Amino acid sequence: MKARLIEKSRTNLSDEAFIEISLWLLPSPVSGSAHNFKYRLALVVNGECVLRYDNERGKGDHRHLGGLEERFDFTTLEALIRSFNRDVERMLK
Repeated sequence: MKARLIEKSRTNLSDEAFIEISLWLLPSPVSGSAHNFKYRLALVVNGECVLRYDNERGKGDHRHLGGLEERFDFTTLEALIRSFNRDVERMLK
């Protein structure tokens, strides 16, 4: 199986903010993750990425919140998206 793009989108929330989502299904997990998904979900405000969930090779599943980076326990794509959306709502209040 080759890598398959599930979603690649950009949603403008305002003139200053947008969300970018990139989701892939891979033939095998990236180093540090226990699932076959590669993802990046980002909230950009005024040109700065203020929130990002990703699983870059070697680091596994984690999120960047401002200048902090912390582990994220991936269970399902649906749970990942729910968690990201909750954080987006909190940050934009």
